[in-house]
Amino acid sequence: MQALNPQKQCVVSTGHQRQVSLRPCDGGAVKRTTIVARASAGAPDHIVPSSVDRRSVMATTLATLGLTSRFAQPSHAALPAEKPKVLCDETCEANLDKLELVTLPSGLQYREIEPGTGAVPPVGFQVVVDYVAYTDKGRVFDSSLEKGKPYDIRVGAGQVIPGLDEGLRTMRTGSFRRLYIPGNLAFPQPLKAAAGRPSVPAKSPVVFDVKLLYVPGVDEE
Repeated sequence: MQALNPQKQCVVSTGHQRQVSLRPCDGGAVKRTTIVARASAGAPDHIVPSSVDRRSVMATTLATLGLTSRFAQPSHAALPAEKPKVLCDETCEANLDKLELVTLPSGLQYREIEPGTGAVPPVGFQVVVDYVAYTDKGRVFDSSLEKGKPYDIRVGAGQVIPGLDEGLRTMRTGSFRRLYIPGNLAFPQPLKAAAGRPSVPAKSPVVFDVKLLYVPGVDEE
């Protein structure tokens, strides 16, 4: 008897026998039988090349049993990235260049977006602010809006970077500024990237939008 050519062997999925059989494609005797799944009575035979891998055989069997849809992976459309909350909206940004750019001797620059009418915070007093901090590429890396509450800062106590501290000293309650902070008045050490937050290199320029909300002990007088 002539030897069977492995390239011409076929896998036969026989529904009523609930098995997968390996036999020559010319209809010769069955070479090997492997139980793979339970099939419904009277299911038709499906012949596929024996060179397919187990995954293909399983897919064929599942299709025979009508179970493919149970194992299908749902497709998820990519969700658009959520825009960060900001103090300066699109209208504000469009009008920034119309505002005077003030440059202080230290190199700190700012634009007064909304002038305040309250008191200037004395050194050593706390102020309550909302802020959004940007890298020099315009990406938000910190924000009181994202944290859900304003931030308390003691003016002149070194609690924040020098550029932010200096900018707060001449603000009035109710004022809103954009501070352009040069690298020498920014972060002396780098800030590592975190989930949803870019890294900030050491001594790189940063931008802060700051709104002075309240000066406890001063605005109450």
